[in-house]
Amino acid sequence: MSTTDFHSLWTTAAEPLGAIPAPKIEYAQLAPVLIVVGAAVVGVLVEAVVPRRARHHAQLLLSVAALASAFAAVVGLALTGHATTRAGISAMGAVAVDGPALFLQGTILLTSLVAVFTFAERRLDPARHGHRVDSFAAEAAAAPGSDHEKAAVKAGFTTTEVFPLLLFAVTGLLVFPAANDLLTLFVALEVLSLPLYLLCAVARRKRLLSQEAAVKYFLLGAFASAFLLFGVALLYGYAGSLSYARIADVVGGAVGSVDPALAATMGNDVLLLIGFAMVLTGLLFKVGAVPFHMWTPDVYQGAPTPVTGFMAAATKVAAFGAMLRLLYVVLPGLRWDWRPVMWGVAIVTMLAGAIVAITQTDIKRLLAYSSIAHAGFILAGVIAATPSGVSSVLFYLAAYSFVTVGAFAVVTLVRDAGGEATHLSRWAGLGRRSPLVAAVFAVFLLAFAGIPLTSGFSGKFAVFKAAAEGGAGALVVVGVIASAIAAFFYIRVIVLMFFSEPHPEGPTVAVPSPLTMTAIGVGVAVTLVLGFAPQYFLDLAGQAGVFVR
Repeated sequence: MSTTDFHSLWTTAAEPLGAIPAPKIEYAQLAPVLIVVGAAVVGVLVEAVVPRRARHHAQLLLSVAALASAFAAVVGLALTGHATTRAGISAMGAVAVDGPALFLQGTILLTSLVAVFTFAERRLDPARHGHRVDSFAAEAAAAPGSDHEKAAVKAGFTTTEVFPLLLFAVTGLLVFPAANDLLTLFVALEVLSLPLYLLCAVARRKRLLSQEAAVKYFLLGAFASAFLLFGVALLYGYAGSLSYARIADVVGGAVGSVDPALAATMGNDVLLLIGFAMVLTGLLFKVGAVPFHMWTPDVYQGAPTPVTGFMAAATKVAAFGAMLRLLYVVLPGLRWDWRPVMWGVAIVTMLAGAIVAITQTDIKRLLAYSSIAHAGFILAGVIAATPSGVSSVLFYLAAYSFVTVGAFAVVTLVRDAGGEATHLSRWAGLGRRSPLVAAVFAVFLLAFAGIPLTSGFSGKFAVFKAAAEGGAGALVVVGVIASAIAAFFYIRVIVLMFFSEPHPEGPTVAVPSPLTMTAIGVGVAVTLVLGFAPQYFLDLAGQAGVFVR
């Protein structure tokens, strides 16, 4: 073969087969996510270039500014009609910008903004070697109890990396309920999960317990992610697409043109049902529903309490948002298939969370099982499969998230020589030692119990009403029974605080900075406002309850 022939082969092979279309990205509609992820990247640079003594304040200001700006962007999108008349699909079909997405993103951003204040608290523990300390390890890479860790404490080091980690987690949380295809859903899940695994491992005190919690969360979270990814693969085999709308069309019988390579598997109900079950398993793990709840009490107990509050509130909001979109947009045609399964999950979750919580002696584990029971209550609204079911779930998530962050902020204040005094016996007589702190915690407990004139009552009433209207009256009966059981252990803690004699060697209540005071104050305010005057917010959730497809 001559040189000319080789040249001919080379030039022929190098000819382009077709132009690759440039992606069309609606940056304005993705502004909340872009602001937060941009701030997270800047936070990483701050760790590299800003002197150590100035990092804490720089990271705090950056985080607060980013979350506040992102919330302003969400409000701007809502005011310009993207929650209603101008709702649509962005980023080439990957992200939905509609009412539920914006409502949940706003809730996540406000919850995260309040949680940042608890991350930044530095007045609860006595100063060490002349340096103020926070809830996080002086140097996370140092082995617990090692000389390296002692030297880091003496030098006044702080793990300010928690702020960009929180912002990266918030980025995933914002995308998760807005994902409009299964690949985006999985990427968002990993983006929100990986920072949380790290944040759970960096407690300043009880570091071994903290690292154990992180390992449990990581291992079980990896299993859940694997289930979800395998389910994504099966659903792709069923529908020939990862798009929510395309899968819904195939489920509904509107197949259209198909790839011949996929024609043999498309429409196979076995792939659909198994794939859907696996994806749902991954989401139920994130909300802490039974039987995928076993990580919850251990992780809530071992993680730094500010991280526990953030994770308990924001992760549940995002995961339920993703579940709503999956069930209402992708699988409305399978309602008779998924509702019986969700009935069983909701009943077991409500009863197991409420009953097991009675046996707990640690306040953080008690709140963990309380969160499991609340996951069951929220599932009652999901099962309604009606517009009022969507709006009631949105309202419940907004109310629950602020109560949760506030409650865990109060837990950080009750301390003894070993740090936070989380054993229930240590809370005896707290109402006499510190009436204000005990009264605030009692308000949060009453909201968890669903007592009238609190946000918890408004939320439970909304989801139970929606479930009853949706034909799930028996589920409402079980929910009321579970609520009565849960009220027992909430009231028990209140009785312990106000009607027990305080121990002479009992814990003290630390005086927090204005940061934690703000977090607790916002929690109390939201709890009471949504309890006394919930109608405006119920209407807001109702207006935001329509998904775009």
